[in-house]
Amino acid sequence: MTWIDHLPGPLRAMGPRGLMWWQWMALPLLLAAAWVLGFLLGRLTRSLLGMLARRTKATWDDQLAMSIGRPLTLAWTVAAARALMLLLVLPEGWERTVHGGLRTALYVAFFWFLLRVVTVGGQILGASTWALARPASRSLVPLGASTAKIAVMAMAVVAILADLGFAVTSLVAGLGIGGLALALAGQKTVENLFGAFSIGVDQPFRVGDFVSFEGVMGTVEVIGLRSTRIRTLERTVVTIPNGKLADMRIESFAPRDRIRFATVLGLSRATSADQVRGVLKGLEAALRAQPKLWPDALTVRLKEITPGSLDIEVQAWFTTTDFPEFQRIREELLLGFMGVVEGAGTAFAVPTRVVHTGEGRPS
Repeated sequence: MTWIDHLPGPLRAMGPRGLMWWQWMALPLLLAAAWVLGFLLGRLTRSLLGMLARRTKATWDDQLAMSIGRPLTLAWTVAAARALMLLLVLPEGWERTVHGGLRTALYVAFFWFLLRVVTVGGQILGASTWALARPASRSLVPLGASTAKIAVMAMAVVAILADLGFAVTSLVAGLGIGGLALALAGQKTVENLFGAFSIGVDQPFRVGDFVSFEGVMGTVEVIGLRSTRIRTLERTVVTIPNGKLADMRIESFAPRDRIRFATVLGLSRATSADQVRGVLKGLEAALRAQPKLWPDALTVRLKEITPGSLDIEVQAWFTTTDFPEFQRIREELLLGFMGVVEGAGTAFAVPTRVVHTGEGRPS
């Protein structure tokens, strides 16, 4: 006589699906107990792994130990449920079904753990000395991590379907035929995916760069697998498909090492030659007084004599990549140019217009 024979008769009566009523009542209780045990054992395992990780000089194991708590909980829950299910004395058919479900849950825990490994690996690689020394990796590392996650999820789907009894070989063969049709239907999606990798490899711009293309100017915020998002000067977000973006003429302001200052000053036609020479010397002196002037390509020349003005071309470069700083330098220069012109005893040209009356005489 077993302990089951000591149960009340109604509990030992046969219920739905070939299980006794006491088995139906015990099943949710055992699953709840398995979850509690899995939670406690998962916390304990993560704490032990964290203690071991803190003893090493590396940081990746600390991050990994902190991120695998939920996969560990699920794995321990499956192990506890498998052990506790022995108490139910399930029929053979039910036992196979329950063990199959627990095995599928174990597959989920395993691939969940792999996803966490890929995530932590991408974060650590992106913050490593190797990545910081190679700006191109700023875009390639996130793209590679996203691709690896998709691959892990694809393997998880195939493994779970195979475990559930589906003919995966036939399924994959069918996907090969259907994949061709899907590829034809999703040409733009594939084009955008390859465009993302093209941008990551060629590096016409990176996240954080200020760019300009086809009338759009802004800062690159996200380079995704399908599209790139640009934050414009109006604080709006422009989303461009990567396939289209890879074929555009893109101007990136981030790589420049200096900023050009260029203007044309029109002096009054009443200005004498000596005054023009004095203005030229004064303008050059004002430019050379700027500490961030790049002295190798400085231009201050009388460019043209027009009917309304004497045009002086001014061009210089400044060794700054900070545009607000360049705006301050430009303002100081323009104010200084005004002082030079005033000090030379002349003035800037005032635009004039001649209107002819009906008699042909100007007025």
